[in-house]
Amino acid sequence: MDTSDNRTGWRTFSGLVLAFGGLFAAISGLTAVYRSTFFSSDAVFVFSDLNTWGWIIFSLGALGIISGLAVFSGREWARWTGILIAGLGALGQLLFAQAYPLWSLMIMGVYLLAVYGLAVYGVRDSAAGSGSISRSEPTSETSQRPSGLSEVGDRDRRAA
Repeated sequence: MDTSDNRTGWRTFSGLVLAFGGLFAAISGLTAVYRSTFFSSDAVFVFSDLNTWGWIIFSLGALGIISGLAVFSGREWARWTGILIAGLGALGQLLFAQAYPLWSLMIMGVYLLAVYGLAVYGVRDSAAGSGSISRSEPTSETSQRPSGLSEVGDRDRRAA
């Protein structure tokens, strides 16, 4: 697979995962604001109440959707913004987990997948641009060896 295809794949994966995580969070936030009976009634939050946390989660979700769509542009600022928003979204879900733990953990996992994808996508970009040799290209040692010989065959022949 060509490295440009690989980078495009990671960029697509990261953008979609971040946008879907943002969509899930936005739905969760709006549900907390307008249908508070859906969530646990005895939840204790770090500060404020369920309504405030609903707006916080909704805002982070909306920013996640926007960041996820911006990642498709391939710009470096979009990648770093996506990492920042996904990290803040995961932290927000961790603090919101008192209200609906399994749903919050699922969204937090989606955000962490987005952080991973965006980080790998950036490493692949910088490695491809630096002129380094990829694993599929032969090195000078293997390119000078006759085609019928392998490293194992050389070692066996020297031992005999």
